[in-house]
Parts: sequence; C-alpha cells; structure tokens
Amino acid sequence: MNRSLLILAALLLSAGMSACSPLGKPPADNLYQRLGGEQGIEALVYDLLVEIAADERIVERFRDVNIPRFRQGLESYICSISGGPCEYSGESMQVVHAGHGYTDVEFNALVDDLIRAMEKRQLPVATQNRLLALLAPSYRDIVYQ
Repeated sequence: MNRSLLILAALLLSAGMSACSPLGKPPADNLYQRLGGEQGIEALVYDLLVEIAADERIVERFRDVNIPRFRQGLESYICSISGGPCEYSGESMQVVHAGHGYTDVEFNALVDDLIRAMEKRQLPVATQNRLLALLAPSYRDIVYQ
C-alpha cells in the first residue's frame, strides 16, 4: 500500500473514531439532543397529552388508556428512536395497537396533535420533520390492526 493511501486510511479511521460518542452518550447534534434530551421529550409528551385531551376527534380513544403507562412508554420510545440513551422495552407497536381498528383520520389527528405540541415547544421545523420521519413507519403497525 502506498504512503498516501495509508495516510488517507489513518485520517478516515481517526475521523470515524472521533465521531463516536464516549461512554454511550449521544452526540451533541443528534435528534435526542435537539428535542431537549430527557426533559425535552418528557415536556413534549406532556404537551401531546394536553393536545389529545382537547382533540374531540380522538379523545374518546384515550378514555380507557392507562395514561401514566402510555406516557412512560411514548417517552421511552421517542428517546430510543431519536438516538438517546434509552432502550424501549415495551411491546411492539403492532402488538399494542392490535384489534383497536384505528383509522387514517385518527392517526392523522394524533399527528396533528404532535405537530402542535412540537410547535408549542418551539422545535425547529427540521427537528419536527426528523421525528415525524422516524415515527412514520409505525403507521402500518397502528392503523387498521
């Protein structure tokens, strides 16, 4: 291997290693941090619950939901998918939503509520879009199950 290839390989290796976060901490520019870390996610989920409670389109769907359990699970899920230190240990989205028959209208109402909660938290649109993109694949596990 010639000298310039060795130098390039060493530079790439050192750049890759410097991008790794020490001690399992998320990098400062990841979505978890942009959401405000643990406290930001907790506040976002709280604001989402406030929006749901005021949303006549879906509030009935939450009447019999164990809200503290829902809140904890959603906080953990968002923390996990956003690159935070959490590990989601709840049941899969498909299992949790099986048999409920949620509709497109209800799913979209929940997304609307989440967007309002993110706007209330004054999250940048790029941050909102990134979280929505990570949550979007769960659509197929929630709607019409």
